[in-house]
Amino acid sequence: MCGIIGYLGYREAYPILLNGLKKLEYRGYDSSGIAVFRKRKYNLYKTKGKVNELEKKISFYKIKMKGNTGIGHTRWATHGIPDNINAHPHVSNSNELFLIHNGIIENYHAIKIILSKNGFIFKSKTDTEVLVNLIEFVQKKNKLSLEEAVRISLNEIVGAYSIAIVDKSNPEIIVIAKLGSPLALGINEREFFISSDPVSFVNYTKNVLYLRDGEMAILRKDKDLDLRKIRDNHKLNPIIKELQINLKEIEKGNYKYFMLKEIYEQPKSIRDTLRGRLLIPNKNIDGLICIDGIESNKDIFINAKSITIVACGTSWHASLIGEYLLEELARIPVEVEYASEFRYRKPILGKKDIVIVISQSGETADTIEALKLAKKRGAFVFGICNVVSSYIARNVDAGAYTHAGPEIGVASTKSFTAQITVLTLLSLIIGKYRSTITNNRYQYLCKELKSIPEKVSQTLKIDDTIKNISQLYCHVNNFLYLGRGINFPVALEGALKLKEISYIHAEGYPAAEMKHGPIALIDEKIPVVFLSTKTGQYKKIIGNIEEIKARKGKIIAIVNEDDIQISMLADHIIKVPKISEELNPLITVIPLQLLAYQIAFLRGENVDQPRNLAKSVTVE
Repeated sequence: MCGIIGYLGYREAYPILLNGLKKLEYRGYDSSGIAVFRKRKYNLYKTKGKVNELEKKISFYKIKMKGNTGIGHTRWATHGIPDNINAHPHVSNSNELFLIHNGIIENYHAIKIILSKNGFIFKSKTDTEVLVNLIEFVQKKNKLSLEEAVRISLNEIVGAYSIAIVDKSNPEIIVIAKLGSPLALGINEREFFISSDPVSFVNYTKNVLYLRDGEMAILRKDKDLDLRKIRDNHKLNPIIKELQINLKEIEKGNYKYFMLKEIYEQPKSIRDTLRGRLLIPNKNIDGLICIDGIESNKDIFINAKSITIVACGTSWHASLIGEYLLEELARIPVEVEYASEFRYRKPILGKKDIVIVISQSGETADTIEALKLAKKRGAFVFGICNVVSSYIARNVDAGAYTHAGPEIGVASTKSFTAQITVLTLLSLIIGKYRSTITNNRYQYLCKELKSIPEKVSQTLKIDDTIKNISQLYCHVNNFLYLGRGINFPVALEGALKLKEISYIHAEGYPAAEMKHGPIALIDEKIPVVFLSTKTGQYKKIIGNIEEIKARKGKIIAIVNEDDIQISMLADHIIKVPKISEELNPLITVIPLQLLAYQIAFLRGENVDQPRNLAKSVTVE
């Protein structure tokens, strides 16, 4: 969940590192640090807080960060509080080795005891300081090269890591390694760029190598890349790929925050996710859905005994919508599991079972472990993720990318609707294969799905209505979100968005469950958001609204444009285009995303970097 950056080449390292840290700040912003090396000299600065605090500190002291080698880090705290001492880079006891690290060393305490008995002293509370001193201990005791000391030390480590390490006596070498946590290497002639996310170096090179688990690389100035296996030192042939990222996609443009930009990108991201997969029906051509990962495994999906969807956070909410869709359209029993719980259970899985793992980054630690468990049990694993060459993309049996484009804001928005789009396509095509959906209904839903990008564009025009409502309720302490059927997971997602970025307590519930507890909270101070479009349970929703009104609750209702009844009951209405019930979440979530954004903005919060959260959860 931390961000690591490194450079070795002919340019000045500091501007590259600083620019990279700013792009990686979505991964962690408790503290940050930079070390730049020149011959045997170095400059190291670390500070608690965001990257701009580090930049101010370096500018204040008028330090000239000169050198062609450097490493930097932005931290999300796991071991030790956020402060200057626990910030990275960490330095070994001899002041020779400098290390940055993303991940968790699970056996660090046992190693720390051994090192302490051998005279090592620790200043921080981090597992990273233990690792850098272990490498030094192994190196000096056995008189080894840096790369060999790193390799031997990492074979003693239990946990997850991506690291970069420099010996100040020889700064023309950087050693990097990966297990569990993501690590990418940008390559140009005479220079290397190291990063947790290649977005940080896309403006320097499009040539990228994604390290696989158990790999390390020795980067030497003016030399070719040396890629090896950590376990046995076996030399590997690097596979260089072209980075498919547009610079405009990772810039805010005219938007104040990435989150708002990404909300407004959803018509495009949904259209991109549909492109090449949905052959648009017209008078002469029937709708046709084609997904390679399904086509090539058609029999597995036709004969599936059950489907288990495993995910975390917003992806888990998308999974709940997938459960409704797959059971309704494909008539396959579906269970949705939190990845963090699934990995510690003994799930009943076999060769006729399918496990779908969903992750925006493709690097979510708990979801990866769930994937490994599912494959071990013999299940067929299908992945849905947004990042090409991520761990999940490389290790599933089949899968589908969402094509949402880079998502920088910590609170997921466009990745959620892109995931739902893929799950809708899956449900329709599997339903067609299994003959559990009539051709007329299939064609109708294909046409409806085609219309979604335009209807999302229409929905985004309600921003002024959302702003007015937000001004009235931006200082309340509690919100309640209620929905029925397929809109219940949307209520969960709306509540999560508000919690994540505004720090207002919010809960999502099935509307019918309100009477089983949450109704005790209702008074004139609590706003209740109803997902109340004209679905099959519209009349039931009216009854739930009446119950809230009887207790003086304030009602914010998401309704269809032709709604009359609920519009007369609610204190505030937000009108959205009408769509078939199965596709409702793709429309109804939009006003909830905007509501969360506007309330957080009015409260003066940092929308893109909510406290205690990181975009990619690469540690357990």
